[in-house]
Amino acid sequence: MTAGEPGAVQDGSSKGGLRAALGGLTTRGRSFLAAGVAAAVCAYVLGQGDLLRVGLLLAVLPLVCVVVLYRTRYRVTGTRRLSPSRVPAGAEARVHLRMDNVSRLPTGLLMLQDRVPYVLGPRPRFVLDRVEAGGRREVSYRVRSDLRGRYPLGPLQLRLNDPFGMCELTRSFSAYDTLVVVPRTVPLPPLRLAGEASGYGDGRQRSLALAGEDDIIPRGYRHGDDLRRVHWRSTARHGELMVRREEQPQRARCTVLLDTRQVAYAGAGPDSAFEWAVSGAASALVHMLERGFAVRLLTDDGNAVPGEGSDGFAGSTQESADSAGLMLDTLAVVGHSDGGGLSRAHDVLRGSNEGLLIAFFGDLDEEQTSVAARMRQRAGAGVAFVLDSARWTGDSSPAGPAAPARAEERLRQLREAGWVAVPVPPGAGLPALWQLAGQLRADTESAGNGGPTGFPGGWS
Repeated sequence: MTAGEPGAVQDGSSKGGLRAALGGLTTRGRSFLAAGVAAAVCAYVLGQGDLLRVGLLLAVLPLVCVVVLYRTRYRVTGTRRLSPSRVPAGAEARVHLRMDNVSRLPTGLLMLQDRVPYVLGPRPRFVLDRVEAGGRREVSYRVRSDLRGRYPLGPLQLRLNDPFGMCELTRSFSAYDTLVVVPRTVPLPPLRLAGEASGYGDGRQRSLALAGEDDIIPRGYRHGDDLRRVHWRSTARHGELMVRREEQPQRARCTVLLDTRQVAYAGAGPDSAFEWAVSGAASALVHMLERGFAVRLLTDDGNAVPGEGSDGFAGSTQESADSAGLMLDTLAVVGHSDGGGLSRAHDVLRGSNEGLLIAFFGDLDEEQTSVAARMRQRAGAGVAFVLDSARWTGDSSPAGPAAPARAEERLRQLREAGWVAVPVPPGAGLPALWQLAGQLRADTESAGNGGPTGFPGGWS
C-alpha cells in the first residue's frame, strides 16, 4: 500500500503562494525581521547609515530564506506499508514509511510526520538528515488500539527547514491508508454432537441428492456430457438435448446472529457486554468457517454478510478467507442499532433449512423472547448465548429482586422452543460456554425432550 506520490514537495507551488510561505517563518525568523525593521526605523530617525545597513541585513535574511525555501525544487515520494493491515483489538501493527528523493538535488534537513488518530497513540515524528540525490530513508513506528474500528493513517507531512532556521514549510501528501482493528477472537473447542451426519468433511452434507424423477433439474447438453444422462422427457418438451444435473456437494450452513439493539445493552468500553457479544460472534464465525461450514453474519436489523447472492452464505472453500475478512471488517465497525426488535432478522430466516443458528442476544423482554423462540423454528439447530446487562454493569437495583427470576424465565422459554440457551455471566470465557452448550445439547438429545435431533452436519 502506498501513501504518497511524486512531486509532493517541489516548486513550492502550494495553495496560498508566497503569502503562505511567509506564514512559515519561525520565531527566529520573525525576530530577525522585527529587529531589522526596528533598526531601519531607528537609523532613519537618528540618521545613522551604518545602523540602516545592519537593519536591512537583519530584515532581508529571513525573507531570502523564505524565497529560497519556497523555490526549492525537491521532488520527494513517500510510501506507507502496514504490517498487517487488519489486526485484532489489543494487538500491534507496524507502519513502515519510506521517503525517496527522486530529484537531482540533495535535500536539507527534513521532519517527517504522520497523522494518526489519538486512539492509536501519539503522532509519530522523525527527523531525516540530508537525503542525497536518488537516496532513500526508511523509518517505522507501531500503533495499537483496544477499540475496534477503521482508523485512517495519513496523510504524510514533510517539514522543510532552511540552514539558518528562519523558515519552516510544510508539504502534505494526499494519500492515506486505513488500519482495520477487528474484534478479538478466541479459539473454540471442536465439538461433534449427536446426530452429526457423515460426509467428506467436517460439517458437510450432500443436500442436492436426487430423490426421484420429480427432483431432477435438467440443463442443456454440453459437449462431452455422457449420453446416458440425457433426460428424454425434458428433451422432447424443450426441443433440444437436456441432461440430468449431477449430484452437487454443498456445505452445511451456519448463521451467526448478533443482537445489536441499543436497548439490549448497558455500559460501554472494551469490557462491556456488547463488546463481548461482538467478540463472541467473530470467534464463532471464524470457528465455523474453519470447520467447513458455509457461514453468514446476520444482525437484528436484517443485514446479512457476506451478501445477498444466491443463498447469502460464504462461498467455496477458497473464498472462506475473503468471506471471513469481510465479516470481520463488518464487525469492526458495527454499532448499536436504533431498532427495538428482532423481527427483521426473523424475516431474513425465510425457510426451514437455515442450518445451524448461533445467536448472541442482549436483554430480551417478553415480546423479543417470543420472536427469538420463533426463529428457532426456522433453523436446524439453535444455540443462544444470552447476556444480562444488569449483571454486567453490576446495577441490579432498578430491576429489583425479580430480575434473576425473569432472566431464568426467558431462558426457559428459549429452551422450550428448542434453543440451547446459555446464560453469559460477566467476564465469562467463550470457550467454556461453548463447551457447556455442547454438553447441554448432548444431554437434551439423550433425554429426548430437546428440539429436532439428527441435524445434518451437527455443529462443531
